[in-house]
Amino acid sequence: MSEPLPSSALTARGDAVPRRWTLHGLNNGAIFSATHRGVLFLPRAVSYAIGHVGTWLAWRLMDDTRSALADNLRPLFPGATEQQLERHALTTLRNYAQDVIDFLRALRASTDDAKQLFEVSPKDMDLFRNLLARNRGIILVTGHYGNWEIGSVFMRQILGIPLTVVAMAEASEQVNRIRREIRDSLGTDTIEVRKSFDTALQIRRRLAENGVVAMLMDRHMGRDRIQVSFLDRQAAFLGTPALMGYLSDAPLLPCFIERLGPGRFNIEPGEPIFVSREVPRGEAVHMATQAFATQLEARVRVRPHHWYQFYPYWKAQDGAYDGLME
Repeated sequence: MSEPLPSSALTARGDAVPRRWTLHGLNNGAIFSATHRGVLFLPRAVSYAIGHVGTWLAWRLMDDTRSALADNLRPLFPGATEQQLERHALTTLRNYAQDVIDFLRALRASTDDAKQLFEVSPKDMDLFRNLLARNRGIILVTGHYGNWEIGSVFMRQILGIPLTVVAMAEASEQVNRIRREIRDSLGTDTIEVRKSFDTALQIRRRLAENGVVAMLMDRHMGRDRIQVSFLDRQAAFLGTPALMGYLSDAPLLPCFIERLGPGRFNIEPGEPIFVSREVPRGEAVHMATQAFATQLEARVRVRPHHWYQFYPYWKAQDGAYDGLME
């Protein structure tokens, strides 16, 4: 289609400062670098044990993060006391640490090893292939839920499909460099938003080449927001994935990667979302974004401790939190 992109779609801003939700203590350069090095050499059980103690210390010392996690989980545990919510926050931190450890360990997995990492049904394998057979590409969408990062290992080692990740630059230059090096080692292309004026065009180009483009949807970015119902509350999700689906005719494929046990994950694709061309663009984008929010909500309700938001998520929706850049 020749329809122009709106100026708000992944607009490049050279003066943009990374948001504070990337600055939580678990994501600083020293901790991430030490974790990256240590996990590659330590036995899994030792890494888990260190993560278990480390996350308890973080839970005790990082008051803002503990409070944010507890409040974020409130809709999932109605009637829970503050103390109970904070214990749920600790469980979430520990799950996050295990997911990071398993992702970093998976970077060295051979194809045979990777087959032991993932459980995926033949039907779901066919889903990926059938969608690509449309020759429109796939917009792979997920949230900050489960082990979304390990999906790049699945795409390369199991499906053998090149992947492009659309990501916000990390606040820490060291963390950003390591993450880019990791993606490069997996053969995963990275498009950093707000680094270029043609970000949206780069996405459309990958889709036109029948590529797979991965995007996270459960955090808005400045004016790029679509209001949805999520966990019985109003939340702003990223609108660009649905807009790209509208412009390119590429389906949105929700995909959730859930822990089965140490070093074992289930690949759980959702229902493909085809952005309607039969209604006005704004309405079509909203409908598709809400369809994704509904699918993510269903997974989060089943596994609430695997939804990883480390800033005050609900306060950010109503403007009460100043850590999100406009």
